[in-house]
Order: sequence, then C-alpha cells, then structure tokens
Amino acid sequence: MSKRHQVVIAGAGGMGSAVGLLLRELGDFEVDLFLGDANGERARAAAAWIREGSLKPGEVHAFHLPLEGTSAELDEALSRADILLDCLPGREAPRMARLARRHDLHYANLTEHVEETEEIQEIAQGSARGFLLQTGLAPGYVNVLGHSLYQRFCREQGTDGADRLEMRVGALTTTARPPHYYGFTWSPSGVATEYVKPATVIRDFQRTTRPSLSERCTVVIDGVTYEEDLTSGGAADLPATLAGKVRHLDYKTLRYPGHYAWIETLLAEAPKGQDPIDHLQDRMEASVPFLEDDLVVIYAGVEGLGAGGARHRLEKSLLVRPCRIGARTLKAIQSTTTAGLAESARLLLTEEPQGVVLQSQIDPAHFMAGPFVSEIYHR
Repeated sequence: MSKRHQVVIAGAGGMGSAVGLLLRELGDFEVDLFLGDANGERARAAAAWIREGSLKPGEVHAFHLPLEGTSAELDEALSRADILLDCLPGREAPRMARLARRHDLHYANLTEHVEETEEIQEIAQGSARGFLLQTGLAPGYVNVLGHSLYQRFCREQGTDGADRLEMRVGALTTTARPPHYYGFTWSPSGVATEYVKPATVIRDFQRTTRPSLSERCTVVIDGVTYEEDLTSGGAADLPATLAGKVRHLDYKTLRYPGHYAWIETLLAEAPKGQDPIDHLQDRMEASVPFLEDDLVVIYAGVEGLGAGGARHRLEKSLLVRPCRIGARTLKAIQSTTTAGLAESARLLLTEEPQGVVLQSQIDPAHFMAGPFVSEIYHR
C-alpha cells in the first residue's frame, strides 16, 4: 500500500478533523488531505490542527465548500481525489454522493438518515466506484459487531437463525445532572432526528418500523444501569438482511435513567404544526450543555436455541474513553465514529468495490482487524 491517496473530506468539524488525523496517524498508506467546509476559517483551522498534531508525511489543504452547488475550488479538489469522505449533516449526503459520482470517486459517509441513504443507493447504481454507506458508530461499527456475533452464534450452535439480535450504543458524558441527565457530545440535530424519526426493526421475523422512543426499558451493562429505547437509523441494513432469520432485531440508544422521561415531556410540549425535530433540538440546546469529557458504551448480543435445544446467548460490550492520537486527544465519540469511516476508506481504496456497499456486506473479521478499528476499539 505504498501509493499516496488523495482524500477529500467534506466537513471540517469534529468528525472531519478526527478522520483526517486518523488517516495520517494510523493508516498503512500515506494521504494528502483536502478539508472543505462552508466556513473557510474553520477549514483552515482544522487543516492546521491536523498538520500540527501529526508528524506523518502528506499534504493538508483547506478549501471553501459552498452551501449548495459547486465551485471552481471544490471541483479542483475533487478532480485530484481518489475518494470523498462525507462528514456533513445527513441532509447533505445525496448532494455529496452526486459529486462523487460525477467525479468518478469512491464515497463513504456517516449519516444515520434512512431516506438519504436510500436516495444514495439510487445515485450509486452502475457506478464503477464504491459507495460505502452508514460507516460510523451506529449505524456502522455496532452493526458489524452485531452481524459478527450473529454469524458466530450460528456456526457455534449449528443453527441458521436466532431469536434476538440486539445492538446498543450510548454516547454519554461521565456525569449527568437533572433534569436532562445528558450532555451533548455530538450533533444536537442528529440527536433530535434519531429521537423523532421511526426505527426500522424485525418483529416476528418481519422487517417493519416502530415509533422511536416507544420501547423503553432498563438494562445493566458491565454493572452500570442505563435506560435504552428505540431510535432511528442505528440498525443500518440488518433488518432487511436478516428478516426471516432473526425473530426480534433492533437498535436502541443507551441513556442515563431519567433522560428519556425528560425528552417525552419536551415532545409533548411541541406546538401543533411545528416540526417536532426542530422543536426538540431548540429545547435541548436551550438546556443541555456541551461537554468534552465523554465516553461511549457499545453492546451487542445474540440469543437463541442451539441445535440441542438449549438456550444460548453470545454478547460483547465495550467502553471507549478519549484517546491520544498523534499529539491530539480525540473525544470518545470522535474516535469511535471516525475509525469506521477511516477503515471504510481503506477498504474502498484497496479492494476497489463497485456500487453500494452496506454494513451487512462488510467482512467482520477483516474490518475488525484493520489498523483503525483495531487501534480505537480493541487496544
């Protein structure tokens, strides 16, 4: 892997900066980076943050990314690139995918937005380049982990299905205070969206949807009590892939006890006719602080009957805290989200798949052993 790859990163916020740093520091290949953002100063600051936080070789450039359409500066960056990594809000994903298709680039994104993901699948049809979608944490890593456990369960138990596949992630702060029992560690828009849009699940072997925040329960993971509830997007394509094979599959977001009751109160107060996502985001931003000291809790479990008729459960949990990469410290949510994106970039650049690649199509063993995921999740 001696070639130096040209990588355009759309979005120079926390995720765009982090994936650029990971690519430079942990990859088994060299990269030249082009960071684009609608805020030119933020793009320049992110480029400097990466350059000054890493001694590894490779150029780091900043450019202005227009809010709509394209520009000569954007077209110049894309004309030099091998791949476009999309770290923008999910609503921008189809636009970025079209640019990747137009410039004959590989493409990977982070978004949990279901409708936008379906639109990109249409855009990527017939492409000679790979479009690897929903590559972050949830959707992303937790789906590969869950699918890996499911495959292992079937092998070990001599069966071709399971009763339950559960995937859980909590991006949390180390402390939580009333009334919200929460602190922002990532996009408020993303949090509000996943709380409002419906969740795709499997019930009685059938792929279906359920309202988000409609199946709350208390769980204990590694001795800590959390509440979990359905939220949108985190199951990726596993409900479609495993329908007919798993009786009950879902993704739920983990929170500290008390948070979901507070969210229900806010949603009940939404004025008639107002977008509930906008209302919830506004109300949360008025009350919930941003915090740097974070942690990420990840859990996946598979349960069912083995060939002998006994019930078995296979599960895995992880707790990820902030980590040092180069001369920088990445928040847990930064490293866990962008490790999968960086690993996906490596897969696209080295294996050259064509068309859409979804989470269920990733080889779990190969993915888990890659330099980015193994360093962040399994160090």
